[in-house]
Amino acid sequence: MFGFFENEQTKKMKSHLMNLVALAKADGHIDEREMSFIMAVGKKNGMRAEDVNSVVANSSSVNLVIPDNDSERFDQIFDLVDMMLADGVVDDMEMDFCIDMAGKLGFRKAIVGVLVRKISMGVKDGLPRHQIKEESQSFLNFQKDSHGPGL
Repeated sequence: MFGFFENEQTKKMKSHLMNLVALAKADGHIDEREMSFIMAVGKKNGMRAEDVNSVVANSSSVNLVIPDNDSERFDQIFDLVDMMLADGVVDDMEMDFCIDMAGKLGFRKAIVGVLVRKISMGVKDGLPRHQIKEESQSFLNFQKDSHGPGL
């Protein structure tokens, strides 16, 4: 279990997992593929299975921690969209949640719908994560240049 003195990175990871849990629950339940995805994200970031299960079980007790850079913000929204697609069904509530979370993560409201859909299409088309990230970053930079800050 996480100790009292958990570091900032652990807090960010727990917050990210909580966002994934909230998305998984958007359609009323966490299915097996969604739970596997949450577990994989936790393990990829150095968490033990029991720690991930603890975060899921205590999902109402973790506060959102906003990443402090664009790359981490993108990675979080990418994982949310990827999990939305995990069960093969894109529910309107899940799409709305992803769009709402993109806004909460600091992306401008005017572009979050397009960003979520760009990521979604890239994942569905089987593009590698780094390519989707590069293309999305180009889109965000264009928006920033032509309309002020993209984030």
